[in-house]
Amino acid sequence: MTEPAVQVPGMGTVHHLDDHRPTPPAEPVVDLTKPDTGPTTPPPLAIPVGSRIVRTGRAVRRVALHDRTRTTARFTVRHGMYVVGGGRIVARRAWEGRTASRYLRMLRAAEAAGNTELAEQWEERLHRFRAERHKRRMDLLTAPQQAVKAAGFGAAGGLGLLLAVGIALAIATKDPADVITPLMALVELIRLLVVIVTVVWGPLLAVGPWLALAAVWAVGRNQQAAPAWAMPATTAGESRDVVPDEGAILDALRHLGIAKLNQAFKAGWQPRWVAPTTRLGNGWHSRLQLPMGVTVEMVNDKKAILAHNLMRKPVEVWPTEPEASVLDLWVADQGSLSGKVPDWPLLTGGEADYFKGVPIGVSQRGDLITAKLMATNWIVGGIMGSGKSSLVIALLLGAMLDPLVDIEAYVMAYNVDYDPMRERLRALVKGDEDEQIEAAVKALRGLRQEVTDRGKLLEQLGGDEVRLTRALAQRDPRMRPKVVVFDECHELFMHKKYGEEAAELAVKVMKKARKVGITLIFITVSPTADSIPRDVTRNTSHNVAFAVGDHIANDGLLGTGKHKAGITATTLNPAENVGTAVTVGFTKNPFELIRSYYIRKDSSTDQITPVVKRALALREGMAPTPDAPTGEPADHPANVLTVLGDRETMRSTEVLAALMATWPSEYSEWTFADLKAVLAEIGAEPRKLGGIMTVRRSRVLEGIEDRDDNTPESDAS
Repeated sequence: MTEPAVQVPGMGTVHHLDDHRPTPPAEPVVDLTKPDTGPTTPPPLAIPVGSRIVRTGRAVRRVALHDRTRTTARFTVRHGMYVVGGGRIVARRAWEGRTASRYLRMLRAAEAAGNTELAEQWEERLHRFRAERHKRRMDLLTAPQQAVKAAGFGAAGGLGLLLAVGIALAIATKDPADVITPLMALVELIRLLVVIVTVVWGPLLAVGPWLALAAVWAVGRNQQAAPAWAMPATTAGESRDVVPDEGAILDALRHLGIAKLNQAFKAGWQPRWVAPTTRLGNGWHSRLQLPMGVTVEMVNDKKAILAHNLMRKPVEVWPTEPEASVLDLWVADQGSLSGKVPDWPLLTGGEADYFKGVPIGVSQRGDLITAKLMATNWIVGGIMGSGKSSLVIALLLGAMLDPLVDIEAYVMAYNVDYDPMRERLRALVKGDEDEQIEAAVKALRGLRQEVTDRGKLLEQLGGDEVRLTRALAQRDPRMRPKVVVFDECHELFMHKKYGEEAAELAVKVMKKARKVGITLIFITVSPTADSIPRDVTRNTSHNVAFAVGDHIANDGLLGTGKHKAGITATTLNPAENVGTAVTVGFTKNPFELIRSYYIRKDSSTDQITPVVKRALALREGMAPTPDAPTGEPADHPANVLTVLGDRETMRSTEVLAALMATWPSEYSEWTFADLKAVLAEIGAEPRKLGGIMTVRRSRVLEGIEDRDDNTPESDAS
């Protein structure tokens, strides 16, 4: 094949002849190397697809089960759930703070538990919450108008004040321009604030959500809102032992979070065990000396954590301070303070002895607690539904089973706790009105006179005896033991008219009554400085505190400083520890945790009435005691007529003295003015006879007849 040549002017066409020649054959290539005669490598085998999947699965499994992977997963889930759980907790708190859901939940729980007293308390709180919420909402309707008015008045007042300051400044500097200087300073301050807000607002908006997220996370972390499997593993929890020996106690103290105690452990503190861990009743007892800077009060503040570290409930752990810097720790067996209390020992038979005591419950160690009545005074307190009535009923029923004992009850409320015992009570006054309060005060007046009379009789009958004995009480009915109950006594001591007198009388009686066989029992749901006078607490030998709300109520019942020393009922839960009380004065121990016997009385079971009938049977054939006050108002003119007897005239002073001697509880505080006022109402007021004020029997009798003729009953007839 030829290609046309390039046309050059003046020349012919050039033909390449090589393109038409045949191609010469290629020369053979001789390989002079020695050929390899060894075996040849076989081709690679094909790997099945299934084997690759298995190996991949094994690798994935190894990665998934690796410690780092599991730790990372737990960390991620844990902190994520802290945020989710914290948000849920915050939302629930906000919802319960603005609605009645919390009250309704607690009300349903109390009804489900059959605790009608607690249910009524929560229902009352619910009504009070709704009323207060309605009031707040009504106030919000007028809030804008009030805010506008307040802003206007505030602005006007502020401007007036600034102008006054400016005028004073202008007068002082003799420069009229200074009048507006305070106003300009205010304007400059406002401008500066606007600049600051402008600068800060942007970053605050950017950081605010993260701060809110951190706050929610902190709430979730504090409440341990993550699943248990995602929580960090701890070796300390695995080594905890149920038996609170020395090692377990030290581990528990090490994790209380007390800074001074942690420093002591880091410095190598070795505790001095005053008493090693030993078995005591239904629990374990230990004593150790705390390091410098650490008090028993600090440990008590962490009681819930201490109980958790020892694998107990808070009610099962009791740290107290018997002596300076020494921690006395009693730890109950798990569950030993829950469950049913044994039946009252005197439920089906037997008698009691006022001078030896009556059974009221069992201690935290499982020991029977026999409460003294002779030479004692009592204070029993706690919030509603905590179980006060169960202990008082057991105490009174025990006293009834001693036929020598007289019992009076003054209840400053309307309840039915004492109605089943009415037949055996010498007096039962119920109500929170002035008449019932006055009856209780009259009873205290009578007791004040009675302790004096009994003291004189004891001196005459007792010989070498310095206090009442059973033999002396059997010899003379006037010396029979007496138990007087003042329930809801805060109504008595806080009464505007009688409160101060009642407190003074109570202290006087308590100081003298112990040796002459008179026992006073004060019961309250409101143990404060006003409801329980301090001197009453000081002169009380037996103090009982069921669940209370704070340390003030606790010390008002048990005595000053008891909460600080670890003897406190603030950790008792009225829903879980019903009938459980912290007591002082029952034994030689600093305190006792008593679970009182429960003697049942409801629509299906009546265990009280049979005991009352037994008590009445024991009292048959005994000489009757003088009638006790019933709370009914006294007929004063009739009483005057009684003391006059057959005498036509009697000096006013003699009439008054005779009234006081005959009815000391009624007339011990009377004056001549009181006598004159009463007799004037029937037109028989004292008149002078021979220069001496005299009461005439005929005029008193005539006045009583006229009064009786003008009563509604006589008009109806």
